[in-house]
Amino acid sequence: MEQGRVALITGSSSGIGAAIARRLADEGIRIVVNSTRSEEAGRALASELPEAVYVQGDVADPDDARRIVQSAVDAYGRLDILVNNAGTTRFIPLNDLDTPDAAAWREILDVNLIGAWQVTTAAVPHLRKAGSAAIVNISSVSATRALGSSIPYAVSKAALNHMTRLLASQLGPEIRVNAVAPGLVDTPWYEGADEVWESSRDWITANTPLHRVGTPEDVAGAVHYLVEARYTTGDVLTVDGGRHIV
Repeated sequence: MEQGRVALITGSSSGIGAAIARRLADEGIRIVVNSTRSEEAGRALASELPEAVYVQGDVADPDDARRIVQSAVDAYGRLDILVNNAGTTRFIPLNDLDTPDAAAWREILDVNLIGAWQVTTAAVPHLRKAGSAAIVNISSVSATRALGSSIPYAVSKAALNHMTRLLASQLGPEIRVNAVAPGLVDTPWYEGADEVWESSRDWITANTPLHRVGTPEDVAGAVHYLVEARYTTGDVLTVDGGRHIV
């Protein structure tokens, strides 16, 4: 099939990724849903969306990364949009310098940074063929501020921001590359981290201009904007309810 745009969204079986999938599908874009483990949820989401398909695979695995992209192209004959949403973390206080061992660093960097790189490089030849293509990376406000679920997580997102700008400088004019940097968003991410969630939510509700935490739909709206913003590349769009100005 060659009609209509196609978007691959990694890590999209729930939370922010699922909201992005739904938002882009609402715009008539055909969706490739992906997850590493939650295959049942991924297939269920794909069944809800018109002409969507599900591809299981771990972006941190180089063979899987290539297979995920190829599966999207095999299904639709093209690829126009890549959203690097797959991510992981460990909840480790920033003042705890002992817990983030080498294994924790590798796990987080392998998914959040190297995984995004592997999927992107596999996708670039197909995105170039599309002509006016877009890559959107899901970053975090912790990339630029001294906060976040852990130091390795924040560092991975800071590197992702810089990779976004470097790729934007090299891939134009055929491919635009941008990122969205959410603040605290109400997702299943915080399951098992109730204390962190409650304290962060209370502070944000009391102190930020919009007096609420974000929703997956807030982030999805920003992603859609960057997908369609034909004269924007190399940008990192903050979506945090104004927390960055407090």
